[in-house]
Amino acid sequence: MAHIDYYFTTLSPFAYLSGMRMEEVAAKHGATVTYKPLDIMALFARTGGTAPKERHASRLEYRIQELERARKKTGLPINLKPMFWPTNAAPSSYAIIAAQAAGGGDVGALVHSVLRACHVEDKDISQDDVIKACLEAAGFDPSLADSGLLAGAETYGRNLEDAVEKGVFGSPFYLVDSGQRFWGHDRLEDLDAHLAGDL
Repeated sequence: MAHIDYYFTTLSPFAYLSGMRMEEVAAKHGATVTYKPLDIMALFARTGGTAPKERHASRLEYRIQELERARKKTGLPINLKPMFWPTNAAPSSYAIIAAQAAGGGDVGALVHSVLRACHVEDKDISQDDVIKACLEAAGFDPSLADSGLLAGAETYGRNLEDAVEKGVFGSPFYLVDSGQRFWGHDRLEDLDAHLAGDL
């Protein structure tokens, strides 16, 4: 059985635009998934990336065009200039880590709910009430937002180190236990083909 380590930041519009397609691909092939939220700015700094605010205007313009095309292709609504972006991604990441450890709900639905809150609903995903609502909607105990903060912080830090060590440099990023890496929501078809043995 294949396994996918899914590296992402809850700030990523492209992770949002992946929707639940990665989960569908994993289920199709019986693959298991570990969700690994991380500090994307720290990852950029260590792997040659650049924070959006520091990018050249031509790159920023291209990013908007890519988001608009992806919105049309996926059919997912997205606010190209979210009210609370960027914000502190750590609290929502800690909650996802705690929920994954606790079990009992749908982690994929939780991740998508947090991303949707940021990129569609103009909610501040650093706020407890927003995080608790996302936890509850995905079938988790909302009190997970208050518990396991230390463990969440430790895992969040480990996810970054693990990402750097394994060649991850962006979000969303899918690493299969075969060693194959797939960067971007637009590589999910390739991930599907790889798990099918065709690529």
